[in-house]
Amino acid sequence: MTITVLRLGHRPQRDKRLSTHLILCARALGAEKVIYTGMRDPRLEESIVSVVNEWGGSFDIEYTASHRGVIRNWDGKIVHLTMYGLQAHEAAREVKEIDEPLLIVVGGAKVPWDVYEGADWNVSVTTQPHSEVSALAIFMHLLQGDMALQHEFPGGRLKITPNPKGKDVEIEGGRRGRGSAKTKSSEST
Repeated sequence: MTITVLRLGHRPQRDKRLSTHLILCARALGAEKVIYTGMRDPRLEESIVSVVNEWGGSFDIEYTASHRGVIRNWDGKIVHLTMYGLQAHEAAREVKEIDEPLLIVVGGAKVPWDVYEGADWNVSVTTQPHSEVSALAIFMHLLQGDMALQHEFPGGRLKITPNPKGKDVEIEGGRRGRGSAKTKSSEST
């Protein structure tokens, strides 16, 4: 199963750190791509491309003006992470059985009703207010188990080797990372 994350309603002045953290979480836990809506943010895109170039792997970030076309044209299944819906651990059991591309929708301030209607699963990570980043991390771990924490990111300039007593960072000498990152924009719906 390939995973794409759709981030709704990015606002650069208000959400720059939250959206960055959400996208980094998606990448680190195995998503292949993030599509974001709201306001286009070239600095966000540049930041993510820079991370991929330094740390490796293949990851794409794409902007689109509206979520509607993404959801309507998605060729696979759709999970919407929310406070409402099926409990995450129950939904993850069903979702992990599919063999289709998966779109995980993560909301912003006010999620339009058509997102709830377009999702195959509306998934409650908790029934309390929570962070989109934590919801995504928890669900991706429930979906993939420990494999969510074991993805490989070849071609990077930097690599951390786990060390219980300190920092162990390998730095490839003299070359930029060979990770593969692309940006794309779709201004129309």
